[in-house]
Formats: sequence, structure tokens, C-alpha cells
Amino acid sequence: MHHAIGFIQDLAVIMAIAGVVTVLFHRLKQPVVLGYIVAGVIIGPYTPPFQLIHDEATIQTLGELGVVFLMFSLGLEFSLKKLFKVGATAFVAAASEIVLMIWIGYEIGQWFGWNAMDSLFLGAMLAISSTTIIVKALSELGMKGEPFAQLIFGILIVEDILAIAMLVLLSGIAQTGSVSAGVAFVTLGKLLLFMTVSMVVGILIVPRALDYVAKAKSDEMLLVTVLGFCFGFCLLVVKLDYSIALGAFLIGAIMAESRNLQRIEHLIAPVRDMFSAIFFVAIGLMLNPAVLVDYWWPIAVITVAVVFGKIVSCGLGTFLAGR
Repeated sequence: MHHAIGFIQDLAVIMAIAGVVTVLFHRLKQPVVLGYIVAGVIIGPYTPPFQLIHDEATIQTLGELGVVFLMFSLGLEFSLKKLFKVGATAFVAAASEIVLMIWIGYEIGQWFGWNAMDSLFLGAMLAISSTTIIVKALSELGMKGEPFAQLIFGILIVEDILAIAMLVLLSGIAQTGSVSAGVAFVTLGKLLLFMTVSMVVGILIVPRALDYVAKAKSDEMLLVTVLGFCFGFCLLVVKLDYSIALGAFLIGAIMAESRNLQRIEHLIAPVRDMFSAIFFVAIGLMLNPAVLVDYWWPIAVITVAVVFGKIVSCGLGTFLAGR
């Protein structure tokens, strides 16, 4: 009982502070997602005079649910037809971005005097974008339906897929000191096979099941069924050592083929907004302002490199793909 009261207290603090800060940011015409992160810093363990959050582990777990719902909602809005439409361009742009950003990050690391391994990992980190941040930002701007936004989502999904192969490569380099490209290609091949089979089987079963449940005209039954499919598939993906975010996107894209798509989106929206808010606050909880001050110079250099590097690499990739 004491644990439950502590959790409710933490949740109350998060929602109250996040509400006040995001209203302020909205009045200042700043992104609401930035307000959530600032709220997390305010109530986090690194901000004096006292810590307002006591059960950070549970908050982090709820934050993971925010990732699931954000990516699931993206899948609902980004159907398979849209994915195939931007597929070639997205692949070229994502590949060019990853290659160029790895090189930029590696060169920055070498300039700072870091060893080759640290420089390589810096490049890999800079090569990956935060899908959740971008989805939330475009949603606030009301641009999720724009053609360029669909291309951005395609690039992010391809980027997430290629990131899995990149992680395999980097893990092998870190452990053995050698590159095992064959293992990475096999891993990527298995992932693509799993995605293909999941999509084919899922489209044959899930939309029909949802349409059958929807006939009962019960929002509660439909919501529980949708969440059951979502969490069940995410669990399967995690058991296969793949990204839970990718799994949430895939099951969302499968459900997007249902005739009751608009009703499902309406039911999911409040749940998504609550958990996504907790996710972004949880990011703020991990930020230590003192570290930002201590390492301001490398942070500034890397920030500039990311902003201009992403513009050049993604812009070049989309241009080469004919956009």
C-alpha cells in the first residue's frame, strides 16, 4: 500500500508540474515536448533543493509505454501503402544519412583526441534520430499528414531497421576488435524476413478480428482487443531481441488496414497522450544540468554537427533519390 501511495504521489507531481510548464511553453510558442523535458529536469534528482520523484524505475517503465503508444500511433497513421510509396527514397536517404553521420562523428571524436572505438560509437549515436521526438514535434505543428512528413517517417523506419544491423556490427567490433559484416547481413535478413511474415500473416488475421469485435459497438471491447494485439505483438518482438518500438510500429501499420481505423485512433489518442507525456518527462529526469555545464564545449560542437550534418545528409539522400 505504501508503494502504491508513493507511485500515485510521483504521478501527481509529474502531471501537475508538466501541466504548468507545458502551458507556459505553449504561451511562449515553444514546443510542448520541450516543456515536458524541462518539467522532468525540474523534478529530477539532479535539481536542488530536494528530489520530488522517489520511484524513478516505475516512471521509466511507464515512459517505455509512451514509446510503444507513440510508435503504435505512427503505424496507424502511416499505412503500408504510404510506406511502399516512399520506400526507395527513404532507403537511399537513411543510408546516406547513416554513412555521413558516422563519418562526421568519427572525425569529431578523433579531433577531441578520443580513441578509435569511442569515435566510432559517437558516430553511430549521431547517425540515429529520435523517432518519438520527431513524431511528437510534427504532430504539434499539425504537419503529420504532409507529403514531406510521410517521407520523414519512412526514413526514420528504415533508419531503425538499419540501426539493428549497425548495433550487431558495433557489438562485434567492441568484443573482438574485428568487423563481421556477414553476421550483420544475416541479422538484417532475418529481421526483414520476420517483418514480411508478420505483415502478411497480420494483415490476414488482425484487421478481420478487429472488424468482428467492432460490430459489438462497444468501445471498451474494441480498445481492450487493440491493446491486447499491440502488447502481445510487442512482447513477441522483444522475445526475438528486436526493438519494441519497431514492433509497435509494425502492429500499428497492420491495424491501419482495418475498416474501423478512425475509431481505433480516437480510442487510442488519450492513452497515447498520457504515456507519451510521462516518457518525455522521464527523459528530463535523466538530465543532469551540471554535466551540460561541465561539457559545454563538446556538446556545442556535436550539436552543430548534428544539425548541419542531418540537413546535408538527408537532403543529399532525398535529392539523389529524385526528390
